[in-house]
Amino acid sequence: MTNQLQALERTRLFIEEYTGKILLATMGKPKHVYELSERLGIPIAVCYRKINLLESYGLLFCSERKLLQNGKRISLYKSNIKNAQVIFEKNHIVAKFVMIDGTTNDESYEVDMTTCVEMAKQTA
Repeated sequence: MTNQLQALERTRLFIEEYTGKILLATMGKPKHVYELSERLGIPIAVCYRKINLLESYGLLFCSERKLLQNGKRISLYKSNIKNAQVIFEKNHIVAKFVMIDGTTNDESYEVDMTTCVEMAKQTA
């Protein structure tokens, strides 16, 4: 995947319903998948998939593994994002991510509207 496509996908994850909810819920105290599923109303299997996706893009990490009294281990997840901004301008998307370690990722890309118009015409 090209850097531009990866940046676009990372930006999309912020506005997608389930991944956006998970990122917001884990910005404070780390949460385990069952807690996220129950509190956010996300099916458990979908929650696991979204967590794996967010981890693969570096937006979420396992901050701790706990051993419960019943012998089961659970992972606690925390957002890597301190804050994010996504700005949509004419034919241009700008995304700025401030990570919890203080680093900043600025991503900017052009959107070719002629391609979007052609695709819309083909599907109509």
